[in-house]
Amino acid sequence: MQKILKSLVVTLTLSGNLTAIAQETGKQFSIATLNVDGLPQKILMVKVNADGPGNGGTARIGKYLQKKGYDLVMLQEDFNYHDVLSVFLEDDYKMDEWTGDVDVVGRTIDYLHLQNHRFECDGLMGCWKNDLQVTSAARTPWQQNFGKFSHALDEMITKGFRRYEVTLRSGDRILVYNMHMDASDDKDEAEKNDTKDKEARMAQWAQLKEDVLQHLDSRPIVIVGDMNSLHSRDDVKGVFIDAINDSGRATVADVWLELNKPGEETLDKILYINPTMGTKIQPVAFSLDKDGYLYEGKPLGDHYPVAATFKVVSRTTGIETMDNEPLKIDHYYNLNGQQVTQPKQGIYIQQQGGKIDKRVIK
Repeated sequence: MQKILKSLVVTLTLSGNLTAIAQETGKQFSIATLNVDGLPQKILMVKVNADGPGNGGTARIGKYLQKKGYDLVMLQEDFNYHDVLSVFLEDDYKMDEWTGDVDVVGRTIDYLHLQNHRFECDGLMGCWKNDLQVTSAARTPWQQNFGKFSHALDEMITKGFRRYEVTLRSGDRILVYNMHMDASDDKDEAEKNDTKDKEARMAQWAQLKEDVLQHLDSRPIVIVGDMNSLHSRDDVKGVFIDAINDSGRATVADVWLELNKPGEETLDKILYINPTMGTKIQPVAFSLDKDGYLYEGKPLGDHYPVAATFKVVSRTTGIETMDNEPLKIDHYYNLNGQQVTQPKQGIYIQQQGGKIDKRVIK
């Protein structure tokens, strides 16, 4: 028999059926996305975000998130009030790297060529409960933006996305994306002068699709953030959802469309992707918290928190890679359930005692 050069071992439950490939579990996790409106109220003497939450409002946002206790919290526009916000989260959460504020103090800026200036911060922040594990956090800027001194000033900030590899309490592994896409000013939208903004967002959705497909394996993916996208105006379905579905490798769904439609759609979204072969998750709750995100009758920031709870509905119990190891094999079966005595290259089901493995022989 040939040596097995490389095999992907997926341990399965033997339920009296060799085709059983999933194990039911009731494990759940919650995730929230929130734009914390953290731009400074002014830079030098220039008003930037005069009606923003500032220090006091940001402290209330921190207390709100501390009280809610979501397992994963993905923030956008975490700029100038990061210290005020994070003090309420640091006991219960581990946090990603903060990339800085939007200010001119302490920076060397060529004021004669401001069109060339871009703040290196992305405003993104991932937070996860202490009993979760993040083994990798990657930051990627968008390849295309639009708007330097107009159109929401998107080219002034290094917007993009972050990707996290997360291990849940149950031991299941997922990928989580947090992002902030290009915006459109209300005035530009009203005057139908937002074509370039839409083009930038569609380029960002296409870039995100490529990154997802590059990192797609047996782990489900949750994608959250301030996408500045509405299904009624942006072709998220065609550029992102259908493109991944058509690959045959995974299925994509929008939690709002699945659980809340025809409720109010927001610019902040939670999508999830289940790989064709691998762990599956399912949303069991969705919320747009308008009532709880108020102070003296006014919202704490210019976005409301969007949250979802997922459960793991099927999962693999382990993945291992082995090289050049001879195996003691009881039985091999092909994917039609027929026993094979001398397997060649291909995909087989292997039975060793009471355990069922899926093996790829090369």
